[in-house]
Amino acid sequence: MEIRKYGVTESGEETSLITLKNSKGMIAELTDMGASLVSLIVPDRDGNPVDVVLGYPASSDYEHNANCYGATIGRNGNRIANGHFVIDGKEYQMAKNPMNGHNLHSQPDTFYTRKWGFSTEDGPDAQCVTFTLYSPDGDQGFPGNMDIEVTYTLTDDNELMIDYYGFSDADTVMNMTNHSYFNLNGEGSGDILNHTLTLYADYITETDKDLIPTGKLMDVTGTPFDFREPKTIGQDIHADNEALHFGHGYDHNFVVNDGKRVEDAQLIGRCVGDRTGIVMEIYTDLPGVQVYTGNGMEQPNGKNGHAYHSNGAVCFETQFAPNAINIPEFESPVLKANHESTTLTVYRFLTE
Repeated sequence: MEIRKYGVTESGEETSLITLKNSKGMIAELTDMGASLVSLIVPDRDGNPVDVVLGYPASSDYEHNANCYGATIGRNGNRIANGHFVIDGKEYQMAKNPMNGHNLHSQPDTFYTRKWGFSTEDGPDAQCVTFTLYSPDGDQGFPGNMDIEVTYTLTDDNELMIDYYGFSDADTVMNMTNHSYFNLNGEGSGDILNHTLTLYADYITETDKDLIPTGKLMDVTGTPFDFREPKTIGQDIHADNEALHFGHGYDHNFVVNDGKRVEDAQLIGRCVGDRTGIVMEIYTDLPGVQVYTGNGMEQPNGKNGHAYHSNGAVCFETQFAPNAINIPEFESPVLKANHESTTLTVYRFLTE
């Protein structure tokens, strides 16, 4: 493990870059600015190191992070309709996006543009870093004073494990996720349309034109959203389908089925880089995953001198369903007062 100075914030605080390594040649670089994943280096089928996540060229870029590269999202990931919700009979109002009047990723005062505390642990079979943040009552419009921890662990089984912990003194929302953009051929290598994807999901959450769930589930059978058997991401991405038009590609919450587990997390999907043979398995104990294919993304100044373009990566944001706080039929993201919340997401890598 290595810890070094990464940069300086606009307010003059130093930021750190923490490097985790395992015995198989896998490396994870993380920063306390936003508890963000900066790089994830994985050996390909020939043993060559490949950085599989998009990022910025400079530490200062993570203080703003408009594209959420590698970001820890909280208190709530994804969308809340009209930025409005009710807990225990009391109404709460978040900031509204001027484009559509909703709230996305708890913007604008986001967790991923704040400096977190951190501590590290170096064991014989794993290395980990725990980022800590205190979120006061009223922060982002949410009730409750909340203590938050996000722990990244790199194991010798080529797993990047992300544990989320929260404790609040009032009923509140806790729906945290990671917003890394993956390209298993290597960041900046082109699009991910020839990546093969499998998702163990019989349904997606139906949405309106603003990608706000209607409360109904849509059966994926016979639609472009059926990834229950392996197919390339690009096979149906341009199909004439209303839900795809709403997202300008894939930007939808898949409702995961029960399946194989690692600890308390179940296998929900599998993605394969067509040129490197790198396989990423996704495990989570959460009920959904937002699959986002970087639709319309244009980033001329990515890391390593690379430019990123539309469909240059895919995100797998494990989560409670978008707007679940307002839809009683969906599993609730409410953390009860004086209770702890823990969730786990695992990205496991191998080759074929």
